[in-house]
Amino acid sequence: MSYTVKHIYEADYGCEERPAGYKPKDIVILSDDSGAEIRLELPDEELVTKGINEGDMVWLDENNEIIKA
Repeated sequence: MSYTVKHIYEADYGCEERPAGYKPKDIVILSDDSGAEIRLELPDEELVTKGINEGDMVWLDENNEIIKA
């Protein structure tokens, strides 16, 4: 199924320190054709590497890995 990336924002950790070696994650809100939304937490580096931005069309594979259309 295809989705539109509605929003991408940095996960909020409040005042908690991030552990050593922590890789930043983003919250990604996807919307399908019917308007139903799903929320994923994905490494920021993965989104940058795959060139995924708000407004892009994406798919989720059988392992729930995000793939840019």
